[in-house]
Amino acid sequence: MNEIEVGIIGGSGLYGMSGLSDIEEISVTTPFGDPSDVIIVGTLNNRRIAFLPRHGRGHLLTPTEVPYRANIYALKSLGVRYIISVSACGSLREDFAPGHIVIPDQLVDFTKDRERSFFGNGLVSHLSPAHPFSAELNQALARAVGGFTDSLHEGGTFITIEGPRFSTQGESNLYRQWGMSIIGMTTSPEAFLAAEAEIAYAVMAHVTDYDVWHENEEPVTVEMVIRVLQRNTQLAQSVISQLVDTMDDWAVDMAAHQSMNDALITDRSRIPAKTKKDLDLIVGRYLD
Repeated sequence: MNEIEVGIIGGSGLYGMSGLSDIEEISVTTPFGDPSDVIIVGTLNNRRIAFLPRHGRGHLLTPTEVPYRANIYALKSLGVRYIISVSACGSLREDFAPGHIVIPDQLVDFTKDRERSFFGNGLVSHLSPAHPFSAELNQALARAVGGFTDSLHEGGTFITIEGPRFSTQGESNLYRQWGMSIIGMTTSPEAFLAAEAEIAYAVMAHVTDYDVWHENEEPVTVEMVIRVLQRNTQLAQSVISQLVDTMDDWAVDMAAHQSMNDALITDRSRIPAKTKKDLDLIVGRYLD
């Protein structure tokens, strides 16, 4: 009852859902700074879950300014083992229409100015994220989403751009030529940091627009994004409630919970004491 195993990262409105009780705000400090906001913890279907507004309440942080390392570390410190990211995305495929939901299975990091890893400062790791999203959690998420909508696509490659601007038409067409399916600004490095923290991670991506490539559709605007997200907030809340209600069926040890096994290469005797302390929560069990 008191364990917080599920973390939700997304917009500020997600935790304003019916059925959520015993709500408290938890401030967390980390070796990587403060997270985007306080973490909202509440009870849903007899389980404690955590919500973290990715951009801060009121949407104060650009995609580049989001403190991704602090966010993932803070959720890990609360005991979170499964993260559902609720994210807006643009479609790079005709069949992924606005209003649809995509649960991607691949990720391309095309960002430029972000801290991408917990490691460094005397401790080197080489994560192997061939499959950057948790296949097991993807399946559980797909079952939950499928109970509320037929407009679901399982699989696809999610490209993360730096932002905060949207793409040019030339860029959008290039990403389509590369075979990308959807586009957003926040999934990298979030997914890779979750993997380093050995947290299973999946994305519920809400298609809000056709980016700027579609000749018969208007180019993406903030108004488009907000309109679709507001319309889908109830859907996201229902999916989260269903996921939590069925945790006994899917909340098992997953491959992601062992993702750092054999990833650390540094001679243990040479790791600086501060680095070892800072990363104890992340990989302490491999350093003993």
